[in-house]
Amino acid sequence: MQRRQLIQLGATGLGVSIAGVPLELLAQDKDAKKGGTLNVLVQPEPPGLMMGLVQNGPTQLIAGNIYEGLLRYDEKLNPQPQLATSWTVSPDGKTYTFKLKPNVKWHDGKPFTSADAVFSVDVFLKKTHARLRGNLEALESVKALDPLTLEFKLKYPFGPFLGLFENGTMPMVPKHIYEGTDFATNPANATPIGTGPYKFKEWVKGSYILLEANAAYHVPNLPLIEKVYYHVIPDAAARAAAFESGKIDIAPGGSVEYFDVQRLAKLPGVAVTTKGWEFFSPHSWLWINHRKAPLSNVKFRQALMHAIDREAMAKIAWYGYAKPATGPFNSAIKYASNDVPKYPKDLAKAKALLAESGYKGETIRLLPLPYGESWQRQAEMVKQALTSIGIKLELVATDVAGWNQRLNEWDYDLAFTYLYQYGDPALGVARNYTSTNIAKGSPFNNVEGYVNSRVDALFAAGARATDPASRQKAYLEVQKLLVEEVPVAWLHEITFPTLYRVKVKNPISSGIGLNDSIGRASLA
Repeated sequence: MQRRQLIQLGATGLGVSIAGVPLELLAQDKDAKKGGTLNVLVQPEPPGLMMGLVQNGPTQLIAGNIYEGLLRYDEKLNPQPQLATSWTVSPDGKTYTFKLKPNVKWHDGKPFTSADAVFSVDVFLKKTHARLRGNLEALESVKALDPLTLEFKLKYPFGPFLGLFENGTMPMVPKHIYEGTDFATNPANATPIGTGPYKFKEWVKGSYILLEANAAYHVPNLPLIEKVYYHVIPDAAARAAAFESGKIDIAPGGSVEYFDVQRLAKLPGVAVTTKGWEFFSPHSWLWINHRKAPLSNVKFRQALMHAIDREAMAKIAWYGYAKPATGPFNSAIKYASNDVPKYPKDLAKAKALLAESGYKGETIRLLPLPYGESWQRQAEMVKQALTSIGIKLELVATDVAGWNQRLNEWDYDLAFTYLYQYGDPALGVARNYTSTNIAKGSPFNNVEGYVNSRVDALFAAGARATDPASRQKAYLEVQKLLVEEVPVAWLHEITFPTLYRVKVKNPISSGIGLNDSIGRASLA
């Protein structure tokens, strides 16, 4: 007999319920008005909106309200129904059975069924979504048992499996549009079709992206806002001015410079929140290219850690919206531990380690992240710190596309980045340190080229264990080992503040924030 999760199908057929009232409706403001237009910043302009093909931040911000996953997650990362209404897990942890919501339609009116889910996971995303593909190594099969029942069978238990079902990790893709086509060149990529609360309407490149309410959305009375404009404003000062003037209602985290956040938050009718990033837990570091000396020497890497003043960077570059990282795990995710070696700023120690590393005065290239002034300030501070211990450093400026290309081709020495950790080390941490994830063509895998068979084994043990104690033991050991070997130079746990006008009610209602919450927001 299967062990059933404490989630049951509501008698109304609309979703899970309490006393017959669907949970989807409980969070709604009874006095919320329907209609109106919402104006949101997006920075930078996304390269595309087809969620199965593109998963960067700006794409997820917008397309997460077009596409949906089987589940949503609250701020404590507990799974909640979305396109699935309930699920069961077998006692051996290897079979997951989902009941899908009835009467869900794609934006073109076709019904959403388990056949779409099987196609999305087993065909489309297996080919296009590198992060999901890596996390589905445990998957043996996915089958449609009937039009509204989906079964996943695993080769072995995978502890964080229920964390894979949000719209950025496992977006549902319409089989009737993509089956048998070249996914990358399908014309529908330009006019994305999902099941979400908003439908794509228009994209004026360099200006705005317009979404309109899905009148046939499967949650009654939602969405409440009629139109959502995502404004593309390349200049940081102009973005701040647009919010200050009232043209913009929501400035997502990172869309205005941090020195502007405190000023703008003091404006009448403006609020600021750091909620909505719990699932992502942004973590920043310097990639270190292990493929060449002296970066391949652990003492050189340890010297970097002792040279960089991460406390000062958090205060100066991030205006307090970041805290120094102690290692590879963000403190907000499961099994994070502070019981690891520490690297306080110590220039004398950094110089001694540098001398022992075999560094001979070579020029080291540092690639900043071209995401705004805060990142540029960090690059300048790192350059100053490394120069102070005797490293000859060159900043190599580039745009977003150039940054992607250099990391894809491993054409760098040091490079800034930040990545999401997705609530669990098996989902968002292991990919950056396991040797099986070394592959050209992605800026988000094991870009540094770090190889340690013990690290590989520990991450595998942590992912496959089903009891928390075994997982914790494996992940504690791997954290200590990684911090000793410094495969990358960890910098900060980033907190992204979102500015919004108080007339926007309920702007964030999940652990992924604006990426799937606009359909549940309203305007006063």
